[in-house]
Amino acid sequence: MGRIANKFSFLRAEKEKALIVYLTAGDPSLEVTRQLIPALEKAGADILEIGVPFSDPTADGPVIQAASQRALRAGTTLEGVLNMISEVRRISEIPMVLFGYFNPIYAFGVKPFARAARAAGVDAVLVVDLPPEEAHELRRHTDAAGLDFISLIAPTTGQGRRKKIVAAASGFLYYISITGVTGTAAPEIESIKNDVEKIRKITDLPIAVGFGVSLPGQAREIARFADGVVIGSAVVRLIDENRKRPDLIQTVAAYIREMKEALK
Repeated sequence: MGRIANKFSFLRAEKEKALIVYLTAGDPSLEVTRQLIPALEKAGADILEIGVPFSDPTADGPVIQAASQRALRAGTTLEGVLNMISEVRRISEIPMVLFGYFNPIYAFGVKPFARAARAAGVDAVLVVDLPPEEAHELRRHTDAAGLDFISLIAPTTGQGRRKKIVAAASGFLYYISITGVTGTAAPEIESIKNDVEKIRKITDLPIAVGFGVSLPGQAREIARFADGVVIGSAVVRLIDENRKRPDLIQTVAAYIREMKEALK
């Protein structure tokens, strides 16, 4: 059993839900990202999504798009992100999902990427622009390396396609709580609940809900029926707003602590 499965099993036993936190690696620097990870783990983050910056992040809203551009200007690369994760693994066992787009992986080399990600301590990959029909080239290497492949389900996904996505997924399922890009609208709780209940009928995998979640009250409501809540744009925005402050890490950790309390 890998780190992700172990984490969800532990949380179920504790009657808690997973707080999944997204960070854009390299914003404002890879060194700050490296320092944030153990601090957020201590504050209550259960799983981290480490976003690999990309020049055309089509699924991301303006907050994460801007963070990706800043990280790229700072010289962040996929290789650098993997090296940073490898350093973090010396002090932390928090599950980490490498979140991004296929282009940087393809440029790196699919087979070398899978090996390097596993060696660095990555637990799973989530490739936004790689639907199940096109994932084989990557998955034959990531599956062989023991990396979970996290799949997305949108509100517009029909039940037939949901079944196809679920059949190929591992780790957990990421339900997109709004139509559109990240961080641009508030989720409609009752609609999400109905969709999550439908997905539960066809899978035993944990279901996490993200896109647009930023407030403890939202997280608390979603946690009543989901196994985890993903916080992304709100964290990235907070990092940007406090990037020049000496208490940046403490400020972000305090926000994560508040969100985790809402899930207990």
